[in-house]
Amino acid sequence: MARWPSDDILSVDDAVSALYAPGPIREGLLVLDTGRGRERTLEDLVATAQKIATAVESVIDGKAEAVKLALTVLLAEGHLLIEDVPGVGKTMLAKALARSIDGSVRRIQFTPDLLPSDVTGVSAYNQERREFEFKPGPIFANIVVGDEINRASPKTQSALLECMEERHVTVDGTTYQLEAPFMVIGTQNPVEMEGTYPLPEAQRDRFTARLSIGYPTAAAELEMLDTHGSSSPLDQLEPVATALDVRELIKAARGVHVSGQVKEYIIALASATRTAPELRLGASPRSALHLLRTSRARAALDRRDYVIPDDIQALAVPVLAHRLLPTAEAMIERKLPEQVVTRLVAELPLPRP
Repeated sequence: MARWPSDDILSVDDAVSALYAPGPIREGLLVLDTGRGRERTLEDLVATAQKIATAVESVIDGKAEAVKLALTVLLAEGHLLIEDVPGVGKTMLAKALARSIDGSVRRIQFTPDLLPSDVTGVSAYNQERREFEFKPGPIFANIVVGDEINRASPKTQSALLECMEERHVTVDGTTYQLEAPFMVIGTQNPVEMEGTYPLPEAQRDRFTARLSIGYPTAAAELEMLDTHGSSSPLDQLEPVATALDVRELIKAARGVHVSGQVKEYIIALASATRTAPELRLGASPRSALHLLRTSRARAALDRRDYVIPDDIQALAVPVLAHRLLPTAEAMIERKLPEQVVTRLVAELPLPRP
C-alpha cells in the first residue's frame, strides 16, 4: 500500500512523500500548493515593505524619511502621532499608508462634541431579537486615522487609552479584541490651539513616535503642483500588501536580535533623560520598550537581523522627545526636548562590542 493521505487533494510535501513511498502509484491525484510550511525570507518581507513605502511616496513627495518612520512604527506594533503646521500633508500621509494596505481602514474626525461611544461603539437594543447587540465603532479597524485628535474632549481622548495599549475595547462589561495589525495614526496642529484639549501625558506616552513632516523642498513642491494640480494621487492608490503581509513583517521584526550591550545603551539613554537638568519629566520605562521595538523594525527594513547603535540614535528623538517635559527655565531659554535628546545622544558613550 502506498503511504499517502486518504484525501485526493494533497499538498506538495505530501505528494512528494507519496511518490517515493513503496507501493503502487495512485493515479488522479490533485496537488495543491497552499504555501504552508514554507517560510518567507527576510528579503521577501522587506521587498513587500518597500512596495508599501514606494506607494506612499507616490503621494507624499520628497519625504522618504517620514515614510520610513511611519512604516517602522507600523512594524513595531506601535502608534504614530503626526504633529505639524496645517497643509503639509499630515492626513495625506496617514491616508496613503492606510490605503497601501489591503486591510480595514477607518477615519475619525475629532470634534469637541465627539463622544467615547462614537469611537469604541455602543450596545443598541434589537427590537426583533429583544436583546442588546454591540455595534462596533470605527476603532475596530487595522489602521485608524484620528484627525485633529486634540480637538476632542479629554473624556473622548481617554477612550483611546485602552485600545492603544491593551488592544481591546470594553463596553458594558464585555471585552472585544482588536484585530492585528492595529495602528492608530493621530494628527494634530501645534499652532492653532484655541478650542483644543492638549493630549494628557498618559496618552502621549502611548504614541510610539512623533513625526513632523515639515515643508517640502522647492523641487518637491514643484512636482506636487504637477501631480496634485488636476487630481489627487490618493484616488489612484491601490493596495500593494495585505494584512497578512503586515503580520508576517511584524513577526520578522520581532525576531531581530538585540545584544545585551545595545539594551544597556537603551536603558542608559532613558536614564539620562530622567536626570537631565533641562527636564522635569524624563522618559518612561514604556519609552525604552518602544525604542527597542522600533530599532528592531528599522533594522529589519534595512535588511539586517540585528540592531546596531545607529538604529537607536536615529530613533531617539522621534520616540523619546514627545514624552519629555522641560522645566520652566528651559522653556524660557527655549531648550526644546528634541535638543536635549540630541545632546544626550552625542554625549552618551557608545556600547562596546
